[in-house]
Amino acid sequence: MRIKLSDHFGYRKLAKFTLPTVAMMVFVSVYGVVDGLFISNFVNETAFTAVNFVWPLLMILGAFGFMLGTGGSALISKTLGEGDEKLANKLFSMFLYVSIALGVALAVVMGLLLPTLLRAMSAEGQMLADCITYGRLILCALPAQILQFEFQSFFVTAEKPTYGFWYTLVAGLTNIALDALFVVGFHWGIAGAAIATGMSQLVGGLLP
Repeated sequence: MRIKLSDHFGYRKLAKFTLPTVAMMVFVSVYGVVDGLFISNFVNETAFTAVNFVWPLLMILGAFGFMLGTGGSALISKTLGEGDEKLANKLFSMFLYVSIALGVALAVVMGLLLPTLLRAMSAEGQMLADCITYGRLILCALPAQILQFEFQSFFVTAEKPTYGFWYTLVAGLTNIALDALFVVGFHWGIAGAAIATGMSQLVGGLLP
């Protein structure tokens, strides 16, 4: 049974409507955990430390997707409530274009500044090199990561929150499978883990 935003929400209906989004957030958090598991067991401790060191910076950038998605979905919902579906569609497209442009700009700027930021955070030696490798490879998929986070809010606005869960689940399984292939099978080390995560973000950001 489809739940509409115009429905009266009791505790049970609210839980049913929000549970997919909560589960989606759990799977998003698994990205770094999965990479850490494969790297710690099949690469080395330095690479594992590097992933945990640079991951918060990457998540801060991805949070722009939540920001745009939350604000955008509120504006689009208001416009739909006023009965102007044509304007709502234009706003939706505008937010997507802005997100892609912002993602590209942030990826380029952060890619250039990443070594300086990491040194300021006291990274050095092999860990610094691993941080730069992992960070720059994942930054290549930053526009898709921002879109992935943004779509979670838009799916709720479209009254289809389960879509966000399923797309995130598929992206997470893609990450696990590619980590196994690139890190364990091909022995690509930390670069393989970064490529696997980046490709899973492409799945989660572009398919919706």
